[in-house]
Amino acid sequence: GLVPVSPNANIVFPLTFCRCVQSNIVLLTQAFRRKFVIPDFMSFTSHIDELYESAKKQSGGKVADYIPQLAKFSPDLWGVSLCTVDGQRHSVGDTKVPFCLQSCVKPLKYAIAVNDLGTEYVHRYVGKEPSGLRFNKLFLNEDDKPHNPMVNAGAIVVTSLIKQGANNAEKFDYVMQFMNKMAGNEYVGFSNATFQSERESGDRNFAIGYYLKEKKCFPEGTDMVAILDFYFQLCSIEVTCESASVMAATLANGGFCPITGERVLSPEAVRNTLSLMHSCGMYDFSGQFAFHVGLPAKSGVAGGILLVVPNVMGLMCWSPPLDKMGNSVKGIHFCHDLVSLCNFHNYDNLRHFAKKLDPRREGGDQRVKSVINLLFAAYTGDVSALRRFALSGMDMEQRDYDSRTALHVAAAEGHVDVVKFLLEACKVNPFPKDRWNNTPMDERIPVTARRTERFIKTWMAYYNHSQLDPKNPISYLFNCGILK
Repeated sequence: GLVPVSPNANIVFPLTFCRCVQSNIVLLTQAFRRKFVIPDFMSFTSHIDELYESAKKQSGGKVADYIPQLAKFSPDLWGVSLCTVDGQRHSVGDTKVPFCLQSCVKPLKYAIAVNDLGTEYVHRYVGKEPSGLRFNKLFLNEDDKPHNPMVNAGAIVVTSLIKQGANNAEKFDYVMQFMNKMAGNEYVGFSNATFQSERESGDRNFAIGYYLKEKKCFPEGTDMVAILDFYFQLCSIEVTCESASVMAATLANGGFCPITGERVLSPEAVRNTLSLMHSCGMYDFSGQFAFHVGLPAKSGVAGGILLVVPNVMGLMCWSPPLDKMGNSVKGIHFCHDLVSLCNFHNYDNLRHFAKKLDPRREGGDQRVKSVINLLFAAYTGDVSALRRFALSGMDMEQRDYDSRTALHVAAAEGHVDVVKFLLEACKVNPFPKDRWNNTPMDERIPVTARRTERFIKTWMAYYNHSQLDPKNPISYLFNCGILK
Protein backbone atom coordinates (compact mmCIF):
# COMPACT_ATOMS: atom_id res chain seq x y z
CA GLY A 1 0.00 0.00 0.00
CA LEU A 2 0.88 3.67 -0.01
CA VAL A 3 3.24 4.97 2.67
CA PRO A 4 1.80 8.09 4.36
CA VAL A 5 4.01 11.17 4.02
CA SER A 6 4.31 13.63 6.88
CA PRO A 7 3.50 17.21 5.79
CA ASN A 8 6.85 18.32 7.29
CA ALA A 9 8.92 15.68 5.47
CA ASN A 10 11.59 16.96 3.07
CA ILE A 11 10.17 15.17 0.04
CA VAL A 12 10.77 16.38 -3.52
CA PHE A 13 8.32 14.91 -5.99
CA PRO A 14 9.60 13.81 -9.45
CA LEU A 15 7.92 16.64 -11.37
CA THR A 16 9.23 19.26 -8.93
CA PHE A 17 12.70 17.72 -9.08
CA CYS A 18 12.69 17.83 -12.90
CA ARG A 19 11.71 21.49 -12.84
CA CYS A 20 14.50 22.25 -10.38
CA VAL A 21 17.27 20.58 -12.37
CA GLN A 22 16.22 21.13 -15.98
CA SER A 23 18.00 24.49 -16.33
CA ASN A 24 21.28 22.93 -15.14
CA ILE A 25 20.89 19.43 -16.53
CA VAL A 26 24.15 19.56 -18.54
CA LEU A 27 26.17 20.53 -15.47
CA LEU A 28 24.45 18.00 -13.20
CA THR A 29 24.96 15.18 -15.71
CA GLN A 30 28.70 15.90 -15.76
CA ALA A 31 28.77 16.09 -11.97
CA PHE A 32 27.09 12.70 -11.50
CA ARG A 33 29.50 11.15 -14.00
CA ARG A 34 32.53 12.82 -12.36
CA LYS A 35 33.61 14.04 -15.79
CA PHE A 36 34.54 17.65 -15.09
CA VAL A 37 37.39 19.01 -17.21
CA ILE A 38 38.92 20.55 -14.04
CA PRO A 39 38.34 17.87 -11.38
CA ASP A 40 39.65 19.77 -8.35
CA PHE A 41 37.81 22.99 -9.12
CA MET A 42 38.03 24.44 -5.59
CA SER A 43 41.81 24.17 -5.58
CA PHE A 44 42.02 25.68 -9.07
CA THR A 45 39.80 28.63 -8.17
CA SER A 46 41.93 29.34 -5.10
CA HIS A 47 44.87 29.76 -7.50
CA ILE A 48 42.74 32.07 -9.68
CA ASP A 49 41.98 34.21 -6.62
CA GLU A 50 45.70 34.47 -5.85
CA LEU A 51 46.45 35.53 -9.44
CA TYR A 52 43.63 38.07 -9.23
CA GLU A 53 45.11 39.61 -6.05
CA SER A 54 48.57 39.71 -7.61
CA ALA A 55 47.28 41.53 -10.71
CA LYS A 56 45.24 43.90 -8.54
CA LYS A 57 48.50 45.38 -7.24
CA GLN A 58 49.50 46.47 -10.75
CA SER A 59 49.33 50.22 -11.19
CA GLY A 60 49.82 52.34 -14.26
CA GLY A 61 47.92 52.55 -17.48
CA LYS A 62 45.34 55.10 -18.54
CA VAL A 63 41.58 54.77 -18.89
CA ALA A 64 40.47 55.44 -22.49
CA ASP A 65 38.93 58.90 -22.70
CA TYR A 66 38.22 59.53 -26.39
CA ILE A 67 34.51 59.32 -25.49
CA PRO A 68 32.95 60.29 -22.11
CA GLN A 69 31.29 56.89 -21.59
CA LEU A 70 34.69 55.17 -21.35
CA ALA A 71 36.35 57.91 -19.30
CA LYS A 72 33.73 57.62 -16.52
CA PHE A 73 34.92 54.17 -15.36
CA SER A 74 37.00 54.02 -12.18
CA PRO A 75 40.58 52.81 -12.74
CA ASP A 76 40.18 50.62 -9.64
CA LEU A 77 37.57 48.35 -11.24
CA TRP A 78 38.97 44.86 -11.73
CA GLY A 79 37.12 41.60 -12.35
CA VAL A 80 37.82 38.08 -13.61
CA SER A 81 35.20 35.48 -14.49
CA LEU A 82 35.71 32.01 -15.89
CA CYS A 83 33.40 29.35 -17.24
CA THR A 84 34.64 25.85 -18.07
CA VAL A 85 33.42 23.84 -21.04
CA ASP A 86 31.27 21.79 -18.68
CA GLY A 87 29.69 24.80 -16.99
CA GLN A 88 31.71 25.25 -13.80
CA ARG A 89 31.80 28.95 -12.91
CA HIS A 90 33.98 31.22 -10.81
CA SER A 91 34.08 35.00 -10.49
CA VAL A 92 36.17 37.37 -8.42
CA GLY A 93 36.07 41.15 -8.23
CA ASP A 94 33.83 43.54 -10.18
CA THR A 95 32.26 40.92 -12.41
CA LYS A 96 28.66 42.22 -12.50
CA VAL A 97 29.46 45.72 -13.80
CA PRO A 98 28.31 46.17 -17.44
CA PHE A 99 30.88 47.45 -19.96
CA CYS A 100 31.01 47.64 -23.75
CA LEU A 101 32.69 44.91 -25.76
CA GLN A 102 34.30 47.43 -28.15
CA SER A 103 36.95 45.47 -30.12
CA CYS A 104 36.19 42.27 -28.18
CA VAL A 105 33.14 41.99 -30.46
CA LYS A 106 35.33 41.57 -33.56
CA PRO A 107 36.02 37.83 -33.21
CA LEU A 108 32.38 37.22 -32.27
CA LYS A 109 30.92 38.88 -35.37
CA TYR A 110 33.57 37.20 -37.53
CA ALA A 111 32.45 33.86 -36.06
CA ILE A 112 28.82 34.71 -36.91
CA ALA A 113 29.79 35.60 -40.50
CA VAL A 114 31.74 32.37 -41.03
CA ASN A 115 29.01 30.34 -39.36
CA ASP A 116 26.41 31.79 -41.76
CA LEU A 117 28.42 32.21 -44.96
CA GLY A 118 31.42 29.87 -44.78
CA THR A 119 35.16 30.51 -44.75
CA GLU A 120 35.65 30.80 -48.49
CA TYR A 121 33.03 33.52 -48.93
CA VAL A 122 34.12 35.62 -45.95
CA HIS A 123 37.77 35.55 -46.99
CA ARG A 124 36.98 36.81 -50.46
CA TYR A 125 36.63 40.15 -48.68
CA VAL A 126 39.15 40.00 -45.83
CA GLY A 127 42.60 38.45 -45.33
CA LYS A 128 44.03 36.24 -42.60
CA GLU A 129 47.45 37.81 -41.94
CA PRO A 130 48.62 40.07 -39.09
CA SER A 131 49.12 43.55 -40.51
CA GLY A 132 52.08 44.71 -38.43
CA LEU A 133 50.36 48.10 -38.32
CA ARG A 134 48.13 49.98 -35.89
CA PHE A 135 44.60 48.60 -35.73
CA ASN A 136 43.04 51.78 -37.18
CA LYS A 137 45.43 52.40 -40.09
CA LEU A 138 44.11 53.20 -43.58
CA PHE A 139 46.01 50.39 -45.22
CA LEU A 140 45.13 47.27 -47.25
CA ASN A 141 47.10 44.19 -48.28
CA GLU A 142 48.51 43.55 -51.76
CA ASP A 143 45.11 42.23 -52.90
CA ASP A 144 43.39 45.44 -51.79
CA LYS A 145 41.67 43.66 -48.90
CA PRO A 146 41.89 44.39 -45.17
CA HIS A 147 44.63 42.28 -43.58
CA ASN A 148 42.40 40.46 -41.07
CA PRO A 149 39.04 40.75 -39.26
CA MET A 150 40.66 42.01 -36.03
CA VAL A 151 41.72 45.41 -37.40
CA ASN A 152 39.12 48.13 -37.90
CA ALA A 153 39.11 47.90 -41.70
CA GLY A 154 38.59 44.13 -41.59
CA ALA A 155 35.93 44.38 -38.89
CA ILE A 156 33.99 46.97 -40.92
CA VAL A 157 34.05 44.70 -43.98
CA VAL A 158 32.97 41.67 -41.90
CA THR A 159 30.11 43.79 -40.50
CA SER A 160 28.92 44.39 -44.07
CA LEU A 161 28.66 40.62 -44.68
CA ILE A 162 26.19 39.88 -41.87
CA LYS A 163 22.52 39.52 -42.95
CA GLN A 164 22.97 41.31 -46.26
CA GLY A 165 19.70 42.73 -47.55
CA ALA A 166 18.23 43.29 -44.09
CA ASN A 167 17.92 46.73 -42.51
CA ASN A 168 20.07 47.74 -39.52
CA ALA A 169 17.33 47.03 -36.97
CA GLU A 170 16.93 43.46 -38.24
CA LYS A 171 20.68 42.96 -38.40
CA PHE A 172 21.17 44.23 -34.86
CA ASP A 173 18.39 42.00 -33.50
CA TYR A 174 19.95 39.02 -35.27
CA VAL A 175 23.41 39.63 -33.77
CA MET A 176 21.95 40.26 -30.30
CA GLN A 177 20.08 36.95 -30.46
CA PHE A 178 23.32 35.25 -31.46
CA MET A 179 25.21 36.91 -28.61
CA ASN A 180 22.52 35.85 -26.14
CA LYS A 181 22.85 32.25 -27.28
CA MET A 182 26.64 32.42 -26.90
CA ALA A 183 26.23 33.88 -23.40
CA GLY A 184 23.75 31.22 -22.31
CA ASN A 185 21.01 33.88 -22.10
CA GLU A 186 22.97 35.85 -19.50
CA TYR A 187 23.37 39.62 -19.60
CA VAL A 188 23.89 41.13 -23.05
CA GLY A 189 22.85 44.78 -23.29
CA PHE A 190 23.39 47.89 -25.37
CA SER A 191 24.73 51.33 -24.47
CA ASN A 192 22.98 53.87 -26.67
CA ALA A 193 25.08 56.69 -25.18
CA THR A 194 28.27 54.89 -26.21
CA PHE A 195 26.85 54.29 -29.70
CA GLN A 196 26.01 57.97 -30.16
CA SER A 197 29.44 59.04 -28.91
CA GLU A 198 31.22 56.51 -31.14
CA ARG A 199 29.32 57.79 -34.17
CA GLU A 200 30.03 61.43 -33.34
CA SER A 201 33.78 60.84 -32.80
CA GLY A 202 34.22 58.24 -35.56
CA ASP A 203 36.03 60.34 -38.17
CA ARG A 204 38.87 57.83 -38.46
CA ASN A 205 36.44 54.96 -39.06
CA PHE A 206 34.48 57.03 -41.58
CA ALA A 207 37.77 57.68 -43.39
CA ILE A 208 38.48 53.93 -43.39
CA GLY A 209 34.93 53.30 -44.66
CA TYR A 210 35.29 55.68 -47.59
CA TYR A 211 38.71 54.21 -48.41
CA LEU A 212 37.22 50.69 -48.42
CA LYS A 213 34.37 51.90 -50.62
CA GLU A 214 36.80 53.49 -53.07
CA LYS A 215 38.76 50.21 -53.23
CA LYS A 216 35.50 48.22 -53.76
CA CYS A 217 36.05 46.12 -50.64
CA PHE A 218 32.33 45.80 -49.82
CA PRO A 219 29.79 43.45 -51.43
CA GLU A 220 27.83 44.95 -54.31
CA GLY A 221 25.13 47.40 -53.23
CA THR A 222 26.44 47.98 -49.70
CA ASP A 223 25.38 51.21 -47.96
CA MET A 224 28.69 52.17 -46.36
CA VAL A 225 27.25 54.78 -43.97
CA ALA A 226 24.61 52.33 -42.72
CA ILE A 227 27.32 49.68 -42.24
CA LEU A 228 29.37 52.10 -40.13
CA ASP A 229 26.29 52.74 -37.98
CA PHE A 230 25.90 48.98 -37.54
CA TYR A 231 29.63 48.71 -36.76
CA PHE A 232 29.33 51.34 -33.99
CA GLN A 233 26.24 49.56 -32.64
CA LEU A 234 28.10 46.26 -32.32
CA CYS A 235 31.02 47.96 -30.53
CA SER A 236 28.46 49.34 -28.05
CA ILE A 237 27.04 45.96 -27.02
CA GLU A 238 27.35 45.57 -23.24
CA VAL A 239 28.34 42.49 -21.27
CA THR A 240 29.57 41.68 -17.78
CA CYS A 241 32.63 39.59 -17.00
CA GLU A 242 30.27 36.75 -16.09
CA SER A 243 28.26 36.74 -19.33
CA ALA A 244 31.35 37.29 -21.51
CA SER A 245 33.13 34.35 -19.88
CA VAL A 246 30.29 32.12 -21.14
CA MET A 247 30.80 33.53 -24.65
CA ALA A 248 34.50 32.66 -24.39
CA ALA A 249 33.61 29.21 -23.06
CA THR A 250 31.33 28.65 -26.08
CA LEU A 251 34.40 29.22 -28.27
CA ALA A 252 36.45 26.93 -26.02
CA ASN A 253 33.74 24.27 -26.31
CA GLY A 254 33.73 24.02 -30.10
CA GLY A 255 30.66 26.22 -30.55
CA PHE A 256 28.40 24.57 -27.94
CA CYS A 257 27.24 26.85 -25.12
CA PRO A 258 28.30 25.10 -21.88
CA ILE A 259 25.33 26.52 -19.98
CA THR A 260 22.50 25.52 -22.33
CA GLY A 261 24.20 22.72 -24.27
CA GLU A 262 22.98 24.33 -27.52
CA ARG A 263 25.17 24.39 -30.64
CA VAL A 264 25.64 28.07 -31.49
CA LEU A 265 28.60 28.08 -33.90
CA SER A 266 29.98 25.61 -36.41
CA PRO A 267 33.35 23.93 -35.71
CA GLU A 268 34.74 25.72 -38.78
CA ALA A 269 33.72 29.13 -37.43
CA VAL A 270 35.24 28.39 -34.01
CA ARG A 271 38.52 27.09 -35.42
CA ASN A 272 38.97 30.09 -37.73
CA THR A 273 38.05 32.55 -34.99
CA LEU A 274 40.50 31.10 -32.47
CA SER A 275 43.27 31.01 -35.10
CA LEU A 276 42.85 34.71 -35.84
CA MET A 277 42.52 35.63 -32.17
CA HIS A 278 45.82 33.83 -31.55
CA SER A 279 47.70 35.67 -34.30
CA CYS A 280 45.96 39.06 -34.43
CA GLY A 281 43.84 39.56 -31.32
CA MET A 282 45.93 41.83 -29.11
CA TYR A 283 46.65 44.84 -31.33
CA ASP A 284 50.41 45.48 -31.72
CA PHE A 285 51.06 43.18 -28.76
CA SER A 286 49.69 40.10 -30.60
CA GLY A 287 53.09 38.55 -31.35
CA GLN A 288 54.36 38.97 -27.81
CA PHE A 289 51.09 37.67 -26.36
CA ALA A 290 51.21 34.59 -28.62
CA PHE A 291 54.83 34.02 -27.57
CA HIS A 292 54.41 34.45 -23.82
CA VAL A 293 50.80 33.37 -23.23
CA GLY A 294 50.14 31.18 -26.27
CA LEU A 295 46.32 31.36 -26.09
CA PRO A 296 43.65 32.93 -28.32
CA ALA A 297 42.56 36.29 -26.92
CA LYS A 298 40.97 39.59 -27.94
CA SER A 299 41.27 42.87 -26.12
CA GLY A 300 39.10 45.97 -26.27
CA VAL A 301 39.52 49.64 -25.46
CA ALA A 302 37.00 49.37 -22.60
CA GLY A 303 39.56 47.22 -20.74
CA GLY A 304 38.29 43.73 -21.49
CA ILE A 305 40.38 40.72 -22.49
CA LEU A 306 38.40 37.76 -23.84
CA LEU A 307 40.65 34.72 -23.27
CA VAL A 308 40.03 31.18 -24.52
CA VAL A 309 41.71 28.00 -23.27
CA PRO A 310 40.52 25.57 -25.98
CA ASN A 311 38.67 22.50 -24.66
CA VAL A 312 39.01 23.79 -21.09
CA MET A 313 37.44 27.19 -20.37
CA GLY A 314 36.79 30.78 -21.34
CA LEU A 315 37.66 33.86 -19.28
CA MET A 316 36.91 37.54 -19.31
CA CYS A 317 39.33 39.87 -17.52
CA TRP A 318 38.26 43.49 -17.20
CA SER A 319 40.11 46.52 -15.90
CA PRO A 320 39.79 49.93 -17.62
CA PRO A 321 43.41 51.25 -17.37
CA LEU A 322 45.22 50.45 -20.64
CA ASP A 323 48.89 50.22 -21.55
CA LYS A 324 50.40 52.01 -24.54
CA MET A 325 49.31 49.14 -26.82
CA GLY A 326 45.67 49.56 -25.79
CA ASN A 327 45.47 46.43 -23.62
CA SER A 328 44.34 46.17 -19.99
CA VAL A 329 47.38 46.41 -17.68
CA LYS A 330 45.92 44.13 -15.02
CA GLY A 331 44.46 41.77 -17.62
CA ILE A 332 47.80 41.24 -19.35
CA HIS A 333 49.50 40.60 -16.00
CA PHE A 334 46.81 38.06 -15.05
CA CYS A 335 47.14 36.18 -18.37
CA HIS A 336 50.93 35.99 -18.01
CA ASP A 337 50.65 34.67 -14.46
CA LEU A 338 47.96 32.13 -15.41
CA VAL A 339 50.19 30.54 -18.05
CA SER A 340 53.22 30.68 -15.75
CA LEU A 341 51.26 28.68 -13.18
CA CYS A 342 49.30 26.26 -15.42
CA ASN A 343 50.34 24.38 -18.55
CA PHE A 344 47.77 26.17 -20.72
CA HIS A 345 50.25 27.63 -23.23
CA ASN A 346 49.58 26.19 -26.68
CA TYR A 347 53.06 24.64 -26.74
CA ASP A 348 53.44 23.48 -23.15
CA ASN A 349 54.21 19.76 -23.26
CA LEU A 350 51.50 18.08 -21.22
CA ARG A 351 53.66 15.03 -20.42
CA HIS A 352 57.05 16.48 -19.63
CA PHE A 353 56.43 20.00 -18.29
CA ALA A 354 56.38 18.72 -14.72
CA LYS A 355 56.98 22.08 -13.02
CA LYS A 356 53.61 23.52 -14.05
CA LEU A 357 50.21 22.78 -12.59
CA ASP A 358 47.83 20.80 -14.83
CA PRO A 359 44.31 21.52 -13.52
CA ARG A 360 42.88 19.02 -16.02
CA ARG A 361 44.39 16.05 -14.22
CA GLU A 362 42.66 14.22 -11.43
CA GLY A 363 45.33 14.00 -8.75
CA GLY A 364 44.16 10.66 -7.33
CA ASP A 365 43.68 9.02 -10.72
CA GLN A 366 47.13 10.09 -11.87
CA ARG A 367 48.76 8.74 -8.72
CA VAL A 368 47.03 5.40 -9.18
CA LYS A 369 48.15 5.20 -12.82
CA SER A 370 51.67 6.16 -11.82
CA VAL A 371 51.90 3.39 -9.19
CA ILE A 372 50.42 0.82 -11.58
CA ASN A 373 52.89 1.70 -14.34
CA LEU A 374 55.84 1.65 -11.94
CA LEU A 375 55.00 -1.69 -10.32
CA PHE A 376 54.12 -3.32 -13.65
CA ALA A 377 57.51 -2.31 -15.09
CA ALA A 378 59.20 -3.81 -12.01
CA TYR A 379 57.06 -6.98 -12.34
CA THR A 380 58.03 -7.48 -16.01
CA GLY A 381 61.68 -6.57 -15.51
CA ASP A 382 61.45 -3.58 -17.87
CA VAL A 383 64.50 -1.53 -16.90
CA SER A 384 64.05 0.79 -19.91
CA ALA A 385 60.59 1.82 -18.73
CA LEU A 386 61.88 2.34 -15.19
CA ARG A 387 64.68 4.51 -16.54
CA ARG A 388 62.13 6.66 -18.39
CA PHE A 389 60.04 7.00 -15.23
CA ALA A 390 63.09 8.03 -13.20
CA LEU A 391 64.18 10.60 -15.80
CA SER A 392 60.67 12.10 -15.87
CA GLY A 393 60.86 12.75 -12.13
CA MET A 394 58.57 9.94 -10.96
CA ASP A 395 58.79 8.95 -7.30
CA MET A 396 60.43 5.51 -7.52
CA GLU A 397 59.47 4.69 -3.92
CA GLN A 398 55.71 4.92 -4.47
CA ARG A 399 53.65 2.23 -2.73
CA ASP A 400 50.49 0.37 -3.67
CA TYR A 401 47.53 -0.31 -1.35
CA ASP A 402 49.59 -3.07 0.35
CA SER A 403 52.49 -0.63 0.87
CA ARG A 404 54.61 -2.64 -1.55
CA THR A 405 57.22 -0.83 -3.61
CA ALA A 406 58.80 -1.55 -6.98
CA LEU A 407 61.75 -3.00 -5.07
CA HIS A 408 59.44 -5.49 -3.32
CA VAL A 409 58.00 -6.60 -6.66
CA ALA A 410 61.36 -6.84 -8.45
CA ALA A 411 62.85 -8.89 -5.60
CA ALA A 412 59.82 -11.20 -5.52
CA GLU A 413 60.07 -11.80 -9.29
CA GLY A 414 63.84 -12.28 -9.20
CA HIS A 415 64.65 -9.40 -11.57
CA VAL A 416 68.19 -8.68 -10.40
CA ASP A 417 68.74 -5.98 -13.06
CA VAL A 418 65.72 -4.10 -11.79
CA VAL A 419 66.85 -4.44 -8.17
CA LYS A 420 70.28 -3.18 -9.17
CA PHE A 421 68.82 -0.22 -11.09
CA LEU A 422 66.48 0.81 -8.28
CA LEU A 423 69.22 0.63 -5.66
CA GLU A 424 72.22 1.97 -7.58
CA ALA A 425 70.65 4.48 -9.96
CA CYS A 426 67.53 5.55 -8.08
CA LYS A 427 68.93 5.25 -4.54
CA VAL A 428 65.63 3.90 -3.19
CA ASN A 429 65.25 2.86 0.43
CA PRO A 430 66.44 -0.80 0.58
CA PHE A 431 64.26 -1.76 3.54
CA PRO A 432 60.73 -0.46 3.15
CA LYS A 433 58.12 -2.58 4.93
CA ASP A 434 54.80 -3.59 3.42
CA ARG A 435 51.56 -4.14 5.33
CA TRP A 436 52.79 -7.60 6.42
CA ASN A 437 56.06 -6.13 7.69
CA ASN A 438 58.05 -7.76 4.87
CA THR A 439 61.07 -6.03 3.33
CA PRO A 440 62.37 -6.68 -0.21
CA MET A 441 64.96 -9.01 1.38
CA ASP A 442 62.08 -11.24 2.50
CA GLU A 443 60.68 -11.33 -1.05
CA ARG A 444 63.63 -12.77 -2.97
CA ILE A 445 63.01 -16.10 -4.73
CA PRO A 446 65.45 -19.04 -4.36
CA VAL A 447 66.80 -19.01 -7.95
CA THR A 448 68.14 -15.51 -7.70
CA ALA A 449 68.20 -15.24 -3.93
CA ARG A 450 71.96 -14.94 -3.52
CA ARG A 451 72.48 -12.21 -6.13
CA THR A 452 69.39 -10.29 -5.00
CA GLU A 453 70.39 -10.66 -1.36
CA ARG A 454 73.87 -9.38 -2.16
CA PHE A 455 72.56 -6.23 -3.81
CA ILE A 456 70.02 -5.50 -1.13
CA LYS A 457 72.49 -6.11 1.70
CA THR A 458 74.98 -3.84 -0.04
CA TRP A 459 72.53 -1.01 -0.13
CA MET A 460 71.18 -1.66 3.33
CA ALA A 461 74.70 -1.25 4.62
CA TYR A 462 75.24 1.80 2.43
CA TYR A 463 71.98 3.28 3.65
CA ASN A 464 72.97 2.88 7.31
CA HIS A 465 76.68 3.66 7.15
CA SER A 466 77.20 7.37 7.70
CA GLN A 467 80.88 7.53 6.70
CA LEU A 468 80.64 6.18 3.14
CA ASP A 469 82.37 7.75 0.19
CA PRO A 470 79.34 9.07 -1.77
CA LYS A 471 81.22 8.84 -5.06
CA ASN A 472 81.91 5.12 -4.87
CA PRO A 473 79.91 3.48 -2.07
CA ILE A 474 80.19 -0.13 -3.22
CA SER A 475 84.00 -0.16 -3.51
CA TYR A 476 84.15 1.51 -0.11
CA LEU A 477 81.96 -1.20 1.38
CA PHE A 478 84.29 -3.87 -0.01
CA ASN A 479 87.37 -2.05 1.23
CA CYS A 480 85.88 -1.74 4.71
CA GLY A 481 85.07 -5.44 4.81
CA ILE A 482 81.33 -4.82 4.94
CA LEU A 483 80.94 -6.81 1.71
CA LYS A 484 82.74 -10.13 1.24
